[in-house]
Amino acid sequence: MIASAHQLLTERVSCDYKARSEDPDDPQTVQAMQMAINLPKQDPPSRNQVLADAARAAVAVCLDPRAGEDGFWRDAVDAWYSHRIRKVARRARNKAWDDVQALPGVTVGNVRAFVPSAVADVPHAIAKLQIKGTDIEPGEVLPRDPHVPLIALDASLHMSAGKAAAQAGHASMLLAAARDTSWVQQWAEAGFPLNVRELPREEFAELAARASAVAVRDAGFTEVAPGSTTALAIA
Repeated sequence: MIASAHQLLTERVSCDYKARSEDPDDPQTVQAMQMAINLPKQDPPSRNQVLADAARAAVAVCLDPRAGEDGFWRDAVDAWYSHRIRKVARRARNKAWDDVQALPGVTVGNVRAFVPSAVADVPHAIAKLQIKGTDIEPGEVLPRDPHVPLIALDASLHMSAGKAAAQAGHASMLLAAARDTSWVQQWAEAGFPLNVRELPREEFAELAARASAVAVRDAGFTEVAPGSTTALAIA
């Protein structure tokens, strides 16, 4: 089923945001993957941990076995792939975090990524979570494993943690779409391990020049200019 989910992702997702469309007059075409970030007041996770969790959770939804078989999950991701690949990060804590665990999605660490839907159809338990308030202090950076993929974010764009989490999620999806099924299956079986780094503009540009780099170019809905390269994924 992972192979089937990967085939759907590969066939339907393009690196070029301009290849996708939505019609504001047709709310069903405005689709998004909602993401809840668990930010307790006591001992909140580091920014780097959240970005890594978000990247892993987003791709896990796309490559969940249920995305590879007929049914609700596959229909939802397929409809989302057909339009602008939006993600919306929201803050959760305490009971609100516990409540959303019952909704269809995947939790990795401090982030739960939900099965995408039209923005008008977001379940109430998710819709009531605040979109603002996801800023997190940089804090500790997780050790880098040289044997797993790297997601790099352009630190010069000064993205909020919520925005950066969404871009990291885009990058992990596009990385999976760019790799062959055998590689993706092994990555999935290992739990989608990866490194995330927010890099100065010069270092980011050096990585972007690599032929193997998969770039995320933002549509410019929030925080950054349209067409900005926000993130890179390198296997």
